[in-house]
Amino acid sequence: MHLTLPAPADIGVDMIGVPRGADVELDIRLEAVMEGVLVTGTAQTPLRGECARCLEEITSETEVSFQELFFYSAEDAAEDDSLLAGELLDLEPAFRDAVVLTLPLSPVCSDDCSGLCSECGIRLADAEPDHGHEVIDARWAKLQGLVPEHNNDQES
Repeated sequence: MHLTLPAPADIGVDMIGVPRGADVELDIRLEAVMEGVLVTGTAQTPLRGECARCLEEITSETEVSFQELFFYSAEDAAEDDSLLAGELLDLEPAFRDAVVLTLPLSPVCSDDCSGLCSECGIRLADAEPDHGHEVIDARWAKLQGLVPEHNNDQES
């Protein structure tokens, strides 16, 4: 079967996930087995999030595979196994687990992303090549005013 369904809410990790209501394309195969119905499939879904280094928006796609056995009765199933609800089966937990396990915990917009300047917060990819800040050690900051800029006492 080939289905296109809207994505459920809250599939993702802190920095990236599947947008709610996004089109999820499912290719699934249902097989009757002795204990129940074996569902094997793949799902393609868009992803949206932000770069962990520079906080720019990231959009991409992922394809995941999943397989789940839905038991006919609770007698045959263990505590965490899936059961058929009449003629219905719920693929959301299997889909959620498959997607979340493939997501990066710290997604980046590119492998060479420079991130943000630690002093001013500007995105380093957008900054001038000579971008920098003069950092004065706080322990010596009070002495800064004691030394004049141009010392004229020395004569060559």
